[in-house]
Amino acid sequence: MEVSMRREGYSIPEVQFQFRENGDFVTRTAAELFNNKRVVIFSLPGAFTPTCSAYQLPGFEEKYDEFTALGIDAIYCISVNDGFVMNAWAKDQNIKNVQLIPDGNAYFTRSMGQLVTKSNLGFGSRSWRYAAVVDNGIIEKLFEEPGKCDNAADDPYGETTPEAVYEYVKSTVKEVVAV
Repeated sequence: MEVSMRREGYSIPEVQFQFRENGDFVTRTAAELFNNKRVVIFSLPGAFTPTCSAYQLPGFEEKYDEFTALGIDAIYCISVNDGFVMNAWAKDQNIKNVQLIPDGNAYFTRSMGQLVTKSNLGFGSRSWRYAAVVDNGIIEKLFEEPGKCDNAADDPYGETTPEAVYEYVKSTVKEVVAV
């Protein structure tokens, strides 16, 4: 099913996510995660993959306090992986602050218009690498790596780095003038 990409000014998809917590499946809606919050999301091809594990996830974890100091309420990592995999990846990476969101059925990713096929790598359907700042469920700023297509020959990483997203967030903070 072809889905047009969500753009800045669009609301995020209203889907349910299946988390795995304390031995149980727990359902959370996008509204629960995004409403009344300004959050950063980043999505990537898969847990335990080289760029995702070496740079993107640990980079957002390292900058977590810097983001929250600028008014970001949460940072979410969304991947087309199940809750078991996302939990194991968070444990492996010693993630304490970034919340990993399993999109095992790719409902969110497809609805964002970011689902691509990576069958050339044996991955099947996965997310293209993107990031966004979402304010109360509305996409404020969208970052996307160039060259999005099925079975891409490479996996670019530059537009969606923690540093690039941080620079945008920093540029949107209104300075308070001391009286």
